[in-house]
This record gives sequence, structure tokens and C-alpha cells, in this order.
Amino acid sequence: MKTSLAVAGNVRAALGRRSVTQARAAEHLQMSRDAFSRRITGKVPFDVAELEALSRFLEVSYSSLVEIQEDQ
Repeated sequence: MKTSLAVAGNVRAALGRRSVTQARAAEHLQMSRDAFSRRITGKVPFDVAELEALSRFLEVSYSSLVEIQEDQ
């Protein structure tokens, strides 16, 4: 699995668990909804600073956002 897709899935899951909308997350990162949408779909990878900010905002560990499950 492509890393950016896996990380995007982790971010989507964290947003869902915290009941945070993509629009609210985009606003927190000070980016447009379109820019956030490209990241959340895995088309554009999140950068480290964005993931750090999201982990603090969502009150989850950074490692939970970047964890990649190995295919078995």
C-alpha cells in the first residue's frame, strides 16, 4: 500500500473517532478544503508539520497517524 494512502486513512479514522470535520481540520491547518481533500485522499502526502499539528489538534499520538500495517 502506498504510504500516503495509509497515512490518509489513519487521519480519516482519527477525524471520525473525534467527530471532527475535514473542513474544521483544514481550517486548523490553515489550508483550503481542496488542499486538505487532496491530502485526505492520498493524492498529496501530508508533511511532518501537518501531521504533528493534526496529532495535537485531534489529541492522538503522531505515531498513530503514521503507522503502516504490513501486508501479510
